[in-house]
Amino acid sequence: MPGQKIRIKLKAYDHELLDESAKKIVEVAKSTNARISGPIPLPTERTLYVVLRSPHKHKDSREQFEKRVHKRLIDIIEPSPKTIDALMKINLPAGVDVEIKL
Repeated sequence: MPGQKIRIKLKAYDHELLDESAKKIVEVAKSTNARISGPIPLPTERTLYVVLRSPHKHKDSREQFEKRVHKRLIDIIEPSPKTIDALMKINLPAGVDVEIKL
């Protein structure tokens, strides 16, 4: 499809799982002779939660919890119908959020 681009955004809490999924997508796209840009690592979202350990007093004693969301971006430039069919058949692991834009 001339002049078209597929943008795939991947998100996950586990960066190893995310890199493995991105590698799978790139391999499948390359096997169908599509031009690829990426995977591009996007900034990691970091959320920090601070909770008091004690239910009543001891304000100085706190517990810290952190949540990190890792992201990758892959662009497939001028994909063929064969590329799209191959991408639809990919089985990605649970825990990886995939967002696709045309």
